[in-house]
Amino acid sequence: MQNHYPLWKNLLLIGLLVVAVIYAVPNLFGVDPAVQISASSTSIITGDILDQTKKTLAHNQIKYLEFEKQNDNLLIRFADADTQIKARDVIKANLGDDYVVALNLASRTPRWLQVLGANPMKLGLDLRGGVHFLYAVDLNDMIKKREDGDLRSIINDLREAGVRYLSIERIHPHGISITFRDADNLEKGQAELNRRLKDYLFTRVTSNGVEKLQVIMSESTILKTVDYAIDQTVNILRNRVNELGVSEAIVQRQGTDHVSVDLPGIQDTVRAKEIIGKTATLKFQMVDAEHDVEAAVSGDMPLGSRLYEYEGHKILLKDQIILQGSSITYSAASFSQDGRPAVSVHLGGGGESTFNRVTSENIGKAMAVVYVETKSEQQIINGKATTINRPVERIISVATIQSALGNNFEITGLRSEKYAQDLSLLLRSGALTAPVSMAQEITMGPSMGKANIYKGVISILVGYVFVMFFMAFYYRFFGLIADTALLLNLIFMVAILSILGAVLTLPGMAGMVLTVGMAVDSNVLIYERIREELRNGISPQASIYAGYKRAFATIVDANVATLIVAMVLFALGTGAVKGFAVVLTIGLLTSMLTSIVYTRAIVNWVYGGRSIKKLSIGI
Repeated sequence: MQNHYPLWKNLLLIGLLVVAVIYAVPNLFGVDPAVQISASSTSIITGDILDQTKKTLAHNQIKYLEFEKQNDNLLIRFADADTQIKARDVIKANLGDDYVVALNLASRTPRWLQVLGANPMKLGLDLRGGVHFLYAVDLNDMIKKREDGDLRSIINDLREAGVRYLSIERIHPHGISITFRDADNLEKGQAELNRRLKDYLFTRVTSNGVEKLQVIMSESTILKTVDYAIDQTVNILRNRVNELGVSEAIVQRQGTDHVSVDLPGIQDTVRAKEIIGKTATLKFQMVDAEHDVEAAVSGDMPLGSRLYEYEGHKILLKDQIILQGSSITYSAASFSQDGRPAVSVHLGGGGESTFNRVTSENIGKAMAVVYVETKSEQQIINGKATTINRPVERIISVATIQSALGNNFEITGLRSEKYAQDLSLLLRSGALTAPVSMAQEITMGPSMGKANIYKGVISILVGYVFVMFFMAFYYRFFGLIADTALLLNLIFMVAILSILGAVLTLPGMAGMVLTVGMAVDSNVLIYERIREELRNGISPQASIYAGYKRAFATIVDANVATLIVAMVLFALGTGAVKGFAVVLTIGLLTSMLTSIVYTRAIVNWVYGGRSIKKLSIGI
C-alpha cells in the first residue's frame, strides 16, 4: 500500500520523539546559584560537616534552598548570587583549608530526569561569561631535559661497564656522538647502550678516519615525549582547575603546543591565575629511624629531622633532600614482578647521581616521597585584601629501598592499583615537566553572556517564525507539516547536544539558526516535486510517493556535501569553529530525519490509505 508506514515504524518514531523530549526538557528548568563543598585528599564529607555547615548558615542568618549530597561533594542551593557569595565566604572561613569551597551553578532539573541521565546543555564562556586562558608549552625545553638526562645516563652506563671513550658531544637535532678509544670499546659500548636505550637509533659514522657511534633519538620517541608533555600539562592544569570547583570547566589541548583553559562563571582572573599557575613539587627524603617519634611529638625534636603525619601516624623524616620532583621526566602506573601495583619513574632533570649514591648507601631503609604545594590565601592586611602564599607538605608514599636506584626505578609496595595511578598522577603533577607561559587571556562578563543568550534565542525564534509563516503561506497544510518538522528538529538537536555533553557556544547557536533555514530545503524539494507530479496529471497518492522517492537522492547529495564541509571545519578548526561544526553536523542529520521521515509519517497519517482528489499544497 502506497504512503503507509507499518506499525513498528510509527511506534519507533514516536519512541524516538519521546526520548528526545525527555533529554531536551532539562534545558527549560534553569539553574540555581550554589556553593559546592569538596573534600581534599586528607578529608571526607560526613554528616557532621553537613550539620556544621547548616549551623554556620543559620548563625549568620543566611537562607538556603536545599542541601544536596553528591558523591564526595556537598551542594547548597541559594535563591540569588549575592547570598551565594556571602555563604561561600562564611563556609570557607568555618571549614578551613581541609575542604574546597567554591561557587557553582546547580541545575533545577528534577531528580527523576537526572536519574535517566537527562541534564541541560553546557554553556561556553561567551554564553555564561568567565575566563579563557591559553598556555604555551615549551616542548623544546622538555626534549632537552630528556636528552640531558639520557646523556648523563650514557656516561654512567659506559663507566659502570668499563667502556673507554675519548669524547661525548651533542649533535643536532636530537642525538649524541661518542668517540671510543678503539674498535673493541666501540663494540662493547654499542652492545651496552643498545641494551639500555631502547628509544634511540644507533649509527656508525667515520669522520677523519675515526669511527664514531651516533645515538639518535627516534621520531617515535620525540612524538611520545611531546605528547607526554602536553598530556601531563593538561592533567596538572585540570587538577588545579578542579580546586576552583568550576562547573563545566574545559581544559584541552589546542594545536601542537598549546593548552586552553575555559572557566565559565569565573570573573576573578587574579584568583584563577593564582590557583592554576601555583607551584607544586616533590622531594624524596630518608625516614629518620634513629630517633624516637614519641619524643619528637613531646617536643624533643632531633636536629636535622622534621615531624610529619602519614596514614594517621606520626613519622620523622631527615631534612636532607636526596631528590627533587623536577628530576622526574616520566612516571606511569605499572605492576612489579610479583604482580603488585607499582609506579615506574624515569629521571632526567638532574640530581640522579646523588640519588643513586644515597640509595646505594641506605639499602633496606625507608624513603618517603613528600608532596609540596604552594597554596594561596586571601587575608585582610591594613584594610586591603592581600594574597599570602604558603607551602603545604604531606607524605604520599613511604617505601623500603631494595637496591641502588638510578635513572629508572619503581616505587613498589603500594596498596592498590588505584593508589598507584593516583601516586603516578601526583608524581607527574608535582611540577610541570615543560615550562608554560601565558599566551592569551580573555575575560567575558556574565552580562555579556546573558546578552548573547538573549540574542541567540531571539535569532532562532525570529528565523523560525519567518520560515514558519512563509512555509504555511506558500505550501498551506504541507507547509504546516514542514513547520512541525522544524520544531522537532530543534528538539532533536537540543536533546543530542545534551546527551553528548557538548558545550554550546555563540557560534553553536549560529549553527542552530543556520540549520533552521537549511532544514526546510528538503521539504521545499519534496513539495515542488509533488507539485510537478500533480501538474503532470498524476494522482495525489502517486504524487506524494513520487515526490518523496525522487527528491531523496538530491537531498542526500546536498546534505552530504555540506556534511563534508562541516567535518573539515571540525578537523582543522579550533574552539569556536569546532563548536559551529558540531552543531551544524548534528543539525544536518536531525533535519534529514525530521524533514523526510517525520513529515512523511504525518502525511501518511493524514492522506495515506484513502482516496483523495486534492492536496493542500499551495499553488
